[in-house]
Amino acid sequence: MGCDQGPRKLQHLYSIGPCSDWNRTWSAANPDLTQCFQNTVLVWLPCLYLWMCAPIYLIYLRSHNRGYICMSNLNKAKTAIGLLLWMICWSNVFYSFWQRHHGISVPAPVHLVSPTILGLTMLLATLLIQYERLKGVQSSGVMLIFWLLALLCATVTFRSKILQGKFDLKYTTFYIYYTLLLVAFCLSCLTEQPPLFSQALKDLNPCPEPGASFLSRITFWWVTRMMIMGYKHPLEEKDLWSLNPEDCSQAVVPQIVHHWKTECQKVKRSGKTLYSPTQIPKSEGKEGQPPEESEILIVKTDRKTKEPSLLWALCLTFGPYFLISCLYKIIHDILMFVGPEILRLLINFVNNSSAPSWQGYFYTALLFICTCVQSLILQKYFHVCFITGMRLRTAVIGAVYRKALVISSAARRTSTVGEIVNLMSVDAQRFMDLITYINMIWSAPLQVVLALYFLWQNLGPSVLAGVAVMVLMVPVNAVIAMKTRTYQVAQMKSKDNRIKLMNEMLNGIKVLKLYAWELAFKDKISEIRESELQVLKKAAYLGAGSTFTWVCAPFLVALSTFGVYVLIDEHNVLDAQKAFVSLALFNILRFPLNMLPMVISSMVQASVSLKRLRVFLSHEELQEDSVEHKAVAGSPYSISIVDGVFSWSRNESLNVCIPEGCLVAVVGHVGSGKSSLLSALLGEMDKLEGTVNVKGSVAYVPQQAWIQNSSLKGNIIFGQEWKEAWYQRVVEACALQPDLEILPAGDKTEIGEKGVNLSGGQKQRVSLARAVYCDRAVYLLDDSLSAVDAHVGKHIFDQVIGPQGLLKDKTRVLVTHGLSYLPQVDLILVMVDGEITEMGSYQQLMSREGAFAEFLHTYANIDHTDNSGETQKWESMPKSETKLTENGSEYVISRFSTVSKLCKEDKKLKAKNSEVGKLTEADKASTGQVKLSVFWAYAKAIGVLLSCISLLLFLTHHLLSLFSNYWLSQWTDDPIVNGTQPSRLMRLGVYGALGLSQGVAVFGYSLFMSIGGILASRCLHESMLYDVLRSPMSFFERTPSGNLVNRFSKEMDTIDSVIPNIIKMFMGSMFGVLGACVIILIATPLVAVIIPALGVLYFFVQRFYVASSRQLKRLESVSRSPIYTHFNETLLGTSVIRAFGEQERFIHESDQRVDHNQKAYYPSIVANRWLAIRLEFVGNCIVSFAALFAVIARESLSPGIVGLSISYALQLTTSLTWLVRMSSDLETNIVAVEKLKEYSDTEKEAEWKYEHSSLPPGWPTHGCIEIRGFGLRYRPNLDLAIHNITISINGGEKVGIVGRTGAGKSSLTLGLFRIIEGAEGHIIIDGVDIAQLGLHELRSRITIIPQDPVLFSGSLRLNLDPFDSYTDEDVWMALEFSHLKTFVSGLPDKLSHECSEGGENFSVGQRQLLCLARALLRKTKILVLDEATAAVDMETDNLIQSTIRSQFEECTVLTIAHRLNTIMDYTRVLVLDKGEMAEFDSPSNLIAQRGAFYQMAKDAGLV
Repeated sequence: MGCDQGPRKLQHLYSIGPCSDWNRTWSAANPDLTQCFQNTVLVWLPCLYLWMCAPIYLIYLRSHNRGYICMSNLNKAKTAIGLLLWMICWSNVFYSFWQRHHGISVPAPVHLVSPTILGLTMLLATLLIQYERLKGVQSSGVMLIFWLLALLCATVTFRSKILQGKFDLKYTTFYIYYTLLLVAFCLSCLTEQPPLFSQALKDLNPCPEPGASFLSRITFWWVTRMMIMGYKHPLEEKDLWSLNPEDCSQAVVPQIVHHWKTECQKVKRSGKTLYSPTQIPKSEGKEGQPPEESEILIVKTDRKTKEPSLLWALCLTFGPYFLISCLYKIIHDILMFVGPEILRLLINFVNNSSAPSWQGYFYTALLFICTCVQSLILQKYFHVCFITGMRLRTAVIGAVYRKALVISSAARRTSTVGEIVNLMSVDAQRFMDLITYINMIWSAPLQVVLALYFLWQNLGPSVLAGVAVMVLMVPVNAVIAMKTRTYQVAQMKSKDNRIKLMNEMLNGIKVLKLYAWELAFKDKISEIRESELQVLKKAAYLGAGSTFTWVCAPFLVALSTFGVYVLIDEHNVLDAQKAFVSLALFNILRFPLNMLPMVISSMVQASVSLKRLRVFLSHEELQEDSVEHKAVAGSPYSISIVDGVFSWSRNESLNVCIPEGCLVAVVGHVGSGKSSLLSALLGEMDKLEGTVNVKGSVAYVPQQAWIQNSSLKGNIIFGQEWKEAWYQRVVEACALQPDLEILPAGDKTEIGEKGVNLSGGQKQRVSLARAVYCDRAVYLLDDSLSAVDAHVGKHIFDQVIGPQGLLKDKTRVLVTHGLSYLPQVDLILVMVDGEITEMGSYQQLMSREGAFAEFLHTYANIDHTDNSGETQKWESMPKSETKLTENGSEYVISRFSTVSKLCKEDKKLKAKNSEVGKLTEADKASTGQVKLSVFWAYAKAIGVLLSCISLLLFLTHHLLSLFSNYWLSQWTDDPIVNGTQPSRLMRLGVYGALGLSQGVAVFGYSLFMSIGGILASRCLHESMLYDVLRSPMSFFERTPSGNLVNRFSKEMDTIDSVIPNIIKMFMGSMFGVLGACVIILIATPLVAVIIPALGVLYFFVQRFYVASSRQLKRLESVSRSPIYTHFNETLLGTSVIRAFGEQERFIHESDQRVDHNQKAYYPSIVANRWLAIRLEFVGNCIVSFAALFAVIARESLSPGIVGLSISYALQLTTSLTWLVRMSSDLETNIVAVEKLKEYSDTEKEAEWKYEHSSLPPGWPTHGCIEIRGFGLRYRPNLDLAIHNITISINGGEKVGIVGRTGAGKSSLTLGLFRIIEGAEGHIIIDGVDIAQLGLHELRSRITIIPQDPVLFSGSLRLNLDPFDSYTDEDVWMALEFSHLKTFVSGLPDKLSHECSEGGENFSVGQRQLLCLARALLRKTKILVLDEATAAVDMETDNLIQSTIRSQFEECTVLTIAHRLNTIMDYTRVLVLDKGEMAEFDSPSNLIAQRGAFYQMAKDAGLV
């Protein structure tokens, strides 16, 4: 058998008997192989295998050294067995020689050759065992397969020796040899101890994979322990294994970065640079030319340059590992065709009653073994693919993060934060999904070709009809794929816009609430969402069309092929073998054809992502050499700019030299370029010519403090080493000691994202303390005294910045508006329009009588010793100048007032434990099964009627499919009359009709499901948006914006596009499995004994798996948010991170977060493989039993039924696997719905509007405010933040509210606007208790100018009047009074001028004036100013004050003031202290009383 080639040679070798004898082997009832065959082929086969593998294996071992393993008992045993086997082989050789020598018998040469070869092979095996030990291999697949082969071959010989029953020395040695082989095989299944110094020994919870035995690895048995653990109790963080070293970020990311840089170098060498906005001098904001335009133009002109290929970089990084998967795939594809071949043989066997029955059992066993090997190889293939995908995602996130830290500010502005975060979340995910399919690109055609070859063998040229149908299908689907791609891009665009707006809305949520603008923004988001859903709807119609073609394709192919076959010649009989082998092949064909469109669309999505990534990664980077940090020999200067021309300066070159240890003040109006000068020194500006030299390391305090979400202490230390004494001095000097006493857990208090629970002044002081603690040579302070109270400002200047401060020996550059500090500085730079017009000491400048002196004379009388803008006098220039100097100011919405005053903390909590200081709540993973209510909520969102119709159509489709195949089996059993089947035309007609009606059902359910999915996602998005907007401020302080954005992007994406598809597939595979079981039971009722048992096993495995898988998915999604939150934070603070040179630490932190996320993802991949192997085994058992019972009952079965039963059984394995995959996917993805529903259960604010409102139309008409015994607390368990306040304010009064930081000034306004509901007492406005009103009724009738000027991206008009309730004249009028008319009319688009994200293209001062314009537009009777003039210089402040005096003359004005001089002419002043009213009277009376107010006025130099 199989030895016909060259039997002569073998006979000669053997010199006895023939080498193959069919009568002895195949046709006999009790088969046996010939002696010749046993002694040659069966001996040589394992030897051949090992000698072929050895060279490749040795090379592999040399390159993969894992450290050596100490000699263990197991290793000694393996080696001893190997040597014994070698000795036995040699003993056989010597025995043959001995026989020949003594002339007992002349043995054939084979008796010398075979043992010799075998002996050498055993020696090689023993050497390999030792070499593996030295290279740290714990368990070897190569050796295991060798022992298995040798054992199998020996088993055949063993059986025949037992049958012959002779005994002599050779027989004895053979039995010993066989026993030793068995032992060797068993030993090779065990695993060695880990190598010395391996990672696994250091880890607390190492991944068991590297140490698992080969068998455990291919069956994924090593995962079982985690599955059992997950079944017993929900998995937690601590149960997860550590990542394998080769999957960690630090191993993966450097490779891709290296290859990408090499690619970029290649392109640079071959052509021009990509595009660089530096060549075009940035137009000024005043001319209103937004810089984006020039950038886009540049991109267009440079289109033709060659671009670096990201794809090639990815191939080089992941290619080698990926090639292994191709090898697995080829083997698997070939094995797929063994099933139909065995089916053919089985049908023949059933037809041929003379065949010996052992052949049937042989085929069944062969079928079982082949399907099992196929399963193992397929899962190994998937494993490799998923691991590659996981590494790819790590690489993409790492590369994007690293790039974000070096990207230039001009390029940074071309992509919004939302887009960059999407690169990390969505696009990285797209790559990961593609990797599993990408091999189908070559594998699908290969499968098609093989299938067609076998079909041709079966049916001859009729197959061409089927091929024609397939070929016709391809262009149809290509068109669909192309259309889908365009929709994809459109949807991504809408999604980016939606997330961007969402991001801004969450950042400016406080302002939305104060102005009662939630509805306007809700409508705006819903509008974007509608356009997104329209695109999704079109895509759904296309999807239904493509599903229709693909489900019908295999059927049409079968129909056309069988039709042509029976019609071209009436003697062509469709018998069982032809029909069902062809059907089995058509079923194989269905898979590659189904997959191709998926792969194509997946590739299309990935190519869009690839392009987005490539564009981002090839953005221009900051010039590394723009600032030199080396000390110039003999130069006394610490900072020098020589002939510097920057992208923002008009035309003059800058020349500045600052001596070491000097204190320099930079002054000038709003927008004169002060912050930009600091940016130039930091290297954040594009330098066109000249040199900039900064000696030594730099510390930078930005204008708007950048605070991280960590403890207060962590924010100050900023990754430096801990020095207790120095830390205490810094905290003392920065006036943070009183704040630490107020905060609930002292310096361990967690600070929320962007510092939400600190006041503006506290944030600024923390930012300053961070710089001081880091102890650098040069300090760049951008207006760092603006946000603090007068006396605090004075303290900080004296203790930190001034001539006697902590930094007295350092070089300090201070941008300031505070005139009182100027006499104490060494050098003053006066800036006008980006140029330095005057320079010198205070005395020199005063004596020159220039612009500076004039400016001082004008304002000195106002600002006696107005200690530097006690308030946040932030300023900056228009966007075209600021290159993100405001350090991402767009986001820093200080929600300070709210939680910072946790001051009246319960005395018991003064134990300062850090638990108290927790603020943000991490995303929690819910546990246990997904509740049915979640599924029900989704079904309700779809609509019950739609759901039922879809189900019915599903059922119809599957019943028709079953019936059509049953009809086919009846047809094949039709009797043959005169060489033809008489009723074949009727059979063919009915078969066709059944097929077409199937198609209609498919189209119907596909359409209904997709439309239902869209309805559901519209409904869920609307309700979530509404729920989030109705939440109180405290909710936004507790919930990191990353979580909310994650809900709106990732979870929404799941509901939009993933869930409907999963439901379709789930239903499909469920009905498929049920159908197959029904058919098998009809054909071979005996299977009924087995199916329940296997069903129980299946169910058990599935529950086991889902328990762990669901929890892993939840852990994975919980650990995903921190990656994006950290990334968001980094993007806002890039300039600070770069200034301090902390990039490496942040990169490390980001890598750790990614690894943490992959730690949860990795077990979920292997759990999928674990499950698939076990389920496929169940499926393979069903196939084998179906075949076995068909063999047993072959007398009573018709070939048609056998064919039907087994062809269905062959499909069953895939359906089973899909069913569990889909049911678990459904459970894990429906979690998205659960997460959206979470927010409907959180606490909500009071109603926005009440149905029957009794409010008089013009309320409030007078503006009288009466506060009676009012008090409020920040959280239910805290003390009152303000209490027992009783005052009465008449209409039209101007009242100032003053007090030290944390006295409760802002808390009072929050109570007035009901941002926080009062805990006791009442506030009554014009006779109406505000607690009785709807929030929008209240908030829209009183106006606030908040502390932080917030703008949203959109037109200027939208920012002033989002509801379009005023005419253009009104708007222009408001702009005129707020002194912005000239600026706005100078813009090209006037009122429709686009504000960028966060209003970045306006200076902070201009933003503050716009907020004033909003107030002027609303012109309500009550106006609250919350430190509104903080961000402006003296002049602008004067303008604002005069506008308020003239325009709000009749109104009641409440002003929270840091600058006392602004309220000295007010009617009355309310002094708060520790949340209580200390004094309330006119300013003159209060000064006369010499109380707290007098003390403050004295500090400010007003008395």
